[in-house]
Amino acid sequence: MKIGELSLEAQELLGRLREEARPEEEKQRLLVAMDALRFIAATGQSHDFDEYRKSLDAKAPPLVIASFRTREEADTWLNAHPNPPHHSYVLVGGEYHVVMYVPERNHRRLIAHPVLEFYLEDMVRQGLPAPVATFSTAEEARDWLDSQPEPPRQVFIQIAGEYHLVVYHHRVGLRAIHPISLAAKSEPKEPMGD
Repeated sequence: MKIGELSLEAQELLGRLREEARPEEEKQRLLVAMDALRFIAATGQSHDFDEYRKSLDAKAPPLVIASFRTREEADTWLNAHPNPPHHSYVLVGGEYHVVMYVPERNHRRLIAHPVLEFYLEDMVRQGLPAPVATFSTAEEARDWLDSQPEPPRQVFIQIAGEYHLVVYHHRVGLRAIHPISLAAKSEPKEPMGD
């Protein structure tokens, strides 16, 4: 079923539930969900929403809306943006950052965020699949990735015996290699003993 049809059916379901809902708070929550679906359609974001849903089904890494080589480039983009996308993820030097924007105060900020580490930790917990390729060096792996006519959305490789996640961030056209060892960064640290 196409996303437009699915969205209309979801709005009809939410409308029926809203009619049946008793407390006003429930009615307001359902109305917000209906409005969100209408907003997506009215702003021409149905295709993006469909791609986002597919990425969830594929258990892909968190979606990024922009990528920058340096923090300076990212800050320039953020300060020039007329309406920064609050709570969206961007990559800065290959690392995830979340966009923070408070329009009332024109407060704009990029904050490093461990969402990729959490994602990788979850992947490790579920069990990693066999790598699709093995390389001795990071340069060999990068050459392989760059030579792919259609980059893989998400596969695992090994570089010098260590697992890495290869991702194609399709929204920004970026091919990335992330070490699985990043998952260790998100694990809680043991308290220091006496």
